[in-house]
Amino acid sequence: MANVTFDGNRVSLVGEVPKVGDDAPEAVVVTTDLKEKQIGGAKNSVQLLITVPSLDTPVCEAETKKFNELLRDYKGVDATVISMDLPFAGKRFCDSFGINMDVASDYRYRGLEKYGVLIGDGILKGLCARAVFIVDKNGKIAYVQLVPEITDEPNYDEVLKALNDLS
Repeated sequence: MANVTFDGNRVSLVGEVPKVGDDAPEAVVVTTDLKEKQIGGAKNSVQLLITVPSLDTPVCEAETKKFNELLRDYKGVDATVISMDLPFAGKRFCDSFGINMDVASDYRYRGLEKYGVLIGDGILKGLCARAVFIVDKNGKIAYVQLVPEITDEPNYDEVLKALNDLS
């Protein structure tokens, strides 16, 4: 079980964070149009899985906007921002900010526990920690970034380098 911090206070995560080379766990999330989307496993494209606590926070908003901008020119990358926010809130968020990558919710199945990012205690219990996973076309974890402090943004340069290394 991994730990991160929220405002400097230790927070435990439920499940095990997969390591580079592990099979990417398969899970089902719900998109803003209320359709189920399978993440993980082998696909025809590289998957970029971005987990955030809630789109309705300044850091998550900034992160989602930044990835939306950075990934505009990437072809063959299936990017999904995943939180526990309801799909209706995700749709409103995407419409408000012109987000054109997938935004999804894990409220229905809580499958992100398989990725070890479900917060298990504290005031954010039940939400997702901030993390980025890259899954190669063969369904293997190619990159993991579990952001140590939930209120910090991920290292975007590292994520882009890892994506470029797969191309």
